[in-house]
Amino acid sequence: MTELGKHMRDLKQVLYGDSESEPVAEACAQLTQEFFRENTLRLVIVCLPKLNLETRKDATQVVANLQRQQVQSKLIACDYLEKNIDLMDILVTGYEDSDLALHYGAMLRECIRHQSVAKYVLESEHMKKFFDYIQFPNFDIASDAAATFKELLTRHKSTVAEFLSKNYDWFFEAYNSKLLASDNYITRRQAVKLLGDILLDRSNSAVMTRYVCSRDNLRILMNLLRENSKSIQIEAFHVFKLFAANQNKPPDIVGILVTNRSKLLRLFADFTTEKEDEQFEADKAQVIKEIAALEPKDRP
Repeated sequence: MTELGKHMRDLKQVLYGDSESEPVAEACAQLTQEFFRENTLRLVIVCLPKLNLETRKDATQVVANLQRQQVQSKLIACDYLEKNIDLMDILVTGYEDSDLALHYGAMLRECIRHQSVAKYVLESEHMKKFFDYIQFPNFDIASDAAATFKELLTRHKSTVAEFLSKNYDWFFEAYNSKLLASDNYITRRQAVKLLGDILLDRSNSAVMTRYVCSRDNLRILMNLLRENSKSIQIEAFHVFKLFAANQNKPPDIVGILVTNRSKLLRLFADFTTEKEDEQFEADKAQVIKEIAALEPKDRP
């Protein structure tokens, strides 16, 4: 293991250079080819628990760098991972070991830069585990898991849109009940911000249309608008405005908005951001206009 530690330091020096020299492209390409040809990535991931802390840090940086190294304009790390996709199972479940979680988490985020690898994780049973990982009592591990979760749900647009369409019911049920309704302030704040990023992305327009037709979703967002935290209120507003802007509101959505119209209009009258924000003010004015003009719809 001492030898492996020295080996990792040497690999890191080739890939990153040092205070005296920059990395040499030819050496990096050769190292990359040998690393994957000799199955070293599997060895590093499997043996990580046996390494000391410094070697784990070096190994994490080496694995991260190799995901970006091109050999003859090709990312050979991607080809390797597609053939050894079971390594993702080790990396994801690494969150369950507090000593390894941050190392495996950093490696995982680099590996899911490859679309095919991200697709595997999204479509696996592992996705359901993230709802628990994000709420771990260890703040650093929970934050790391939240960063990976965000990356999975925002980086590869077409893959994410397909995943959300296929898994809409269970995913948003878990998202609403475990994250948006979490007792943890940071979890709620991150979750409502990410929800806005997801729904406002044009690639997810079909998912957004479905989301804003649900009265349960609307009630959750209205509760978040009443939070004491200004930052949660602002992020909740960015999702709520999608409900207001929907020109094909179902009758039950219209009913809830009409019933709560005076409360909502009072809330938005005093609703401001800390810094002047013209777009926010324009959005707010539009939402107020939409809600003020609503007429109750007869249910079909």
